[in-house]
Amino acid sequence: MNSLFFRKMVVALTGLFLCTFLIVHLSANFILLLPESMARELYNSYSTTLRESPLIKIIAYVLYAAILLHAFYALLITLRNRKAKPEKYVVNHSNENSTWTSQNMGLIGTIILLFLVLHLANFWARIKLGIGEEVGLDALGNRDVYEVAYTLFHNIYYVIFYTLISIPLGLHLHHGLKSAFKSLGFYHKKGLQLLAKVSVIYAVIMGVGFGIIPIIVYFK
Repeated sequence: MNSLFFRKMVVALTGLFLCTFLIVHLSANFILLLPESMARELYNSYSTTLRESPLIKIIAYVLYAAILLHAFYALLITLRNRKAKPEKYVVNHSNENSTWTSQNMGLIGTIILLFLVLHLANFWARIKLGIGEEVGLDALGNRDVYEVAYTLFHNIYYVIFYTLISIPLGLHLHHGLKSAFKSLGFYHKKGLQLLAKVSVIYAVIMGVGFGIIPIIVYFK
């Protein structure tokens, strides 16, 4: 279970699961762009459904496990590679053989992980655990998660940080999506060419989407 192959498989599978989750998460965030009278009710109803659905609760635990496993095994792979090739930048001329992103996935992943901790502290901890300022109710009796998001996205420092973090997120997703399929044994030439294009489109949509929503909400 400690083999490099197993570690790469775990990182690939959890990464693909997280990529799927991000599509759903971004789709929900677009609700914030609707007129407030509509967005508040819809966003809060959606959030209530997620918290109360038994199936979603199971998926949520899978999501938490996927994040931890992805980060843990990615760290192990990074440390192993550095230990195995301490002189790689000099001997192998890695700048000529790989991109800056591929050489720094560990650093980019760490930045994203730190952001995730902050994000969970501001949303998940308040809403799920009741830590911090109490979350009120809307007119329908649902927890006013919309107000939490709206308030945070009217904090200029949080907006700037949230927007800037979308850059390493896009880079991480672009490289990670391609690498995941290779780790799973997908080496079809034309398939990889198509995957390279898809990964660019996906990374741009995720990066721009998550980065621009806070800005639009800030100026609403």
